[in-house]
Amino acid sequence: MKPPRRQFLQLAGAAAAAPVLARRALALDYPNRSVRWIVGFPPGGVTDIVVRVMALWLSERLGHPFIVENRPGGATNIAIQAGANSVPDGYTLIYISSTNAINATLYDALPFNIHSDIAPVAGLYNVPLLMEVHPSVSAKNVGEFIAYTKANPSKINMASFGVGSASHLAGELFKMMAGINMVHVPYRGEAPALSDLIGGQVQVLFSTPTSSLVHVRSGAVRALAVTTARRFALLPEMPTISETVPGYEASAFGGVAVPRGTSPDIIEKLNKEINAGLADPSIKARFYEVATTLLPLSSEEFGKFIAEETDKWAKVVKFSGAKSE
Repeated sequence: MKPPRRQFLQLAGAAAAAPVLARRALALDYPNRSVRWIVGFPPGGVTDIVVRVMALWLSERLGHPFIVENRPGGATNIAIQAGANSVPDGYTLIYISSTNAINATLYDALPFNIHSDIAPVAGLYNVPLLMEVHPSVSAKNVGEFIAYTKANPSKINMASFGVGSASHLAGELFKMMAGINMVHVPYRGEAPALSDLIGGQVQVLFSTPTSSLVHVRSGAVRALAVTTARRFALLPEMPTISETVPGYEASAFGGVAVPRGTSPDIIEKLNKEINAGLADPSIKARFYEVATTLLPLSSEEFGKFIAEETDKWAKVVKFSGAKSE
């Protein structure tokens, strides 16, 4: 007969290990039914295309459907809240983006906290922006544009996709770091903002290559620079803003999260499969087609990335005085 103390320690050890073993068994069996992926953007845009490409990959790799559920509205806050309030069992994924990092400061109060109510899983992509001007603007590069703006204070109208959008904040960051002033003209989306830039109603716009590259190549608008820290593969000859304004960097990111409390083993499994997808040549090609760059990160790295983006845009939101509409 074993001594009581040894027997107690063995039983205690088994009890402590049981939850871990149960979680790992759950992860091994995951998924055993369909998974929904809540996305706060409408169908048809870059976000929707990228998410559906990855959802198909996960469906094929893991043997059960990953179903995209578009819930636009409320600047993606409706979708984030729905995801954060879901059961943390791995069967609800949440699309998280730059919009949510910005909203954390733009809104005085939100019914969720992106850091404490959801858990990061994996990055998906970054979207660079192009700093574009109407051809009537004489500036041919960023340095000339800064000089032109300083010579014409408060006469330069800067369009954006809307208050608090990545386009808006990229412009506000540029104003802050270049020491210039431009009048912000918010639109309801990229299409009308780009249309008015082409028409000359506004002078500058920070726009996505996906929508505007065709107009840059036709000469309808002039691209001065790309907003990312490195040059963009689709436009290797295009300088970065940081080559003139050191330290400048702005881009729109997208990634995957789950409700807080989801098993770490499920998060690890999802991260592994998503990063495998980002390494696959066919998915790389699809992301490249819609002018995005890949963002392969561990869940811990992605969590740190989101925190850094939130802190960065908090400073810009406060500088601009922007408030949610």
